[in-house]
Amino acid sequence: METKRKALGRGLEQLFTNERIDFDKFESDIVNDTPKDQVIELNIADIRSNPHQPRKNFDEQALQELADSIKEHGLVQPIIVKKSIKGYELVAGERRTKASKLAGKTTIPAIVRDFDDTQMMEIALIENIQRENLNPIEEATAYQKILDVEQITQESLAQKFGKSRSYITNILGLLRLPEEVKDYVIKGKISMGHARVLSKLESEKEILNLSNKVISEGLSVRGLEQATKDVNIPRVNQIHREPSNLRHNIYERALQDKIGTKVKVTNKKIEIPFDSEKDLERILEIIGLEVEGD
Repeated sequence: METKRKALGRGLEQLFTNERIDFDKFESDIVNDTPKDQVIELNIADIRSNPHQPRKNFDEQALQELADSIKEHGLVQPIIVKKSIKGYELVAGERRTKASKLAGKTTIPAIVRDFDDTQMMEIALIENIQRENLNPIEEATAYQKILDVEQITQESLAQKFGKSRSYITNILGLLRLPEEVKDYVIKGKISMGHARVLSKLESEKEILNLSNKVISEGLSVRGLEQATKDVNIPRVNQIHREPSNLRHNIYERALQDKIGTKVKVTNKKIEIPFDSEKDLERILEIIGLEVEGD
């Protein structure tokens, strides 16, 4: 794997670590390290989207503006693709490809590199999060996929993308919303601020009622917060918290960084939740515990 990464470009190693990532540098390193005679013209018809592409909606006006620029000046930077069973899959440059097609181009300059499926997914997610104006639901879905695949903590994810831990927690909470309300967010009918307040509620019926009230009455985020202060509206994880223990917090963070999952340290107890038997086996392996089978 190490040899393969070095062959792919200087930016790849940095892209797949938990350090702060920079997609622009990753792509520019590949382009700069590629001799001009290895930039080839590919038929656009032979290129398909990255199957892990999180973006479902593209700004048609922005695409047209890019297409007009390509008509006048050509494509400044080649796209990056990988060879697939039939044709090629996009690694980076979907907007450029769509805009080139819109501009009437039939071919596009491209660099061919080899990536595995996990890398393809990470690249698509990272490019969109850093470069594109994803709607909050698309962004939350992208973050969740990275958490699932890399099995890192929310704190590590926040560091990787230069976000605060609370931002990651709040945006991931949007995934608990009913599908109808998610659609409101995607279409811009309610803001992320509204959605964040609604995501704290437990009752799907109340969430739907309040989201419709936001739309019909133009309720502000502050107004929505006031409306949800009704004690009869249950909230997610509404529990009484004991005063935090600083040393316990330190232990929690250390354990979370070690095993990649949420850990709770309370008086005389350590709680480590797991999602499946496979996840439990992963945790046991990390802490060095071997259990003999039957």
